[in-house]
Amino acid sequence: MKSLYKSAEGKRAVLGLYDEQLSRIGYPFEDVYVDTAFGRTHVVVTGDPEAVPLLSFHGGNSTTAHNLITSPFLLRGDFRVFAVDTIGHPGKSDEACLPPSGYAYGEWAAQVIDALGFARMRCIGGSFGAGILAKLMCAAPGKVERAVLFVPSGIKNAPVWHSMSMMGPMVMYLLTRREEWFVKTLLPMAGAPDVIDAETLATAKATIDHAKVKAGMPTDVDPERMAACTAPTLVMAGDADRLFPAARVLPQAEAIIPNVTCRLMRGRAHMGALTAEQEREIVGFLKG
Repeated sequence: MKSLYKSAEGKRAVLGLYDEQLSRIGYPFEDVYVDTAFGRTHVVVTGDPEAVPLLSFHGGNSTTAHNLITSPFLLRGDFRVFAVDTIGHPGKSDEACLPPSGYAYGEWAAQVIDALGFARMRCIGGSFGAGILAKLMCAAPGKVERAVLFVPSGIKNAPVWHSMSMMGPMVMYLLTRREEWFVKTLLPMAGAPDVIDAETLATAKATIDHAKVKAGMPTDVDPERMAACTAPTLVMAGDADRLFPAARVLPQAEAIIPNVTCRLMRGRAHMGALTAEQEREIVGFLKG
């Protein structure tokens, strides 16, 4: 199996940042490894052991450590968080890459739930992670108790040309290694430079510098398969998101998800922190 990292030194750099970020989440955690037919999967378990179990999927070409350090609202006592490293992405799961089309990611996620010892779980995912959750809702609808998908792939993705403006700055960054070009690469997703926080910049740079980036997002799910999932579902999309714009995502979510609540995030691009109000809604929805 080919490594997803460009070098052994690069892998050490990515995992060094991972461990450093995880050490700063401010809550005790444990590392759990589970076996699936797709490969060994790493899960960070944290939060109140007596609280509601919550399975969390991170964004693409990112890590669970970044997800946890930028989502502290999930760790404040409402949930026992099971934050999974997506297989084939930077992190501590196996490096076998799954196809973005089809339902392999959903089947993998269902096997993770089984291996953790649950019949079903409440789930949250953003961006690529929301696409994995959408695939799970189709592949094994009974495994999902409640679901939150924000800035989600897999519902109605924008055409690939919407993100082509990232390519020029990316080429310039790879040629010069100047950070200003890297920031310009992220601007189409962020909307403004001040949206790109230090943790996200460090994680994204580590991935670009040291890993083989996977550009393909989870493809749109089949409406007929999604119709089988009756779990209460919250879908949140931004009207300034070039990858998964609200104007495409929310009408499709209303049409294909049986038990859905849709929220428009005004002024929101793909990247950025959730507002306090949005965080409260997510927590309340997941707790039911």
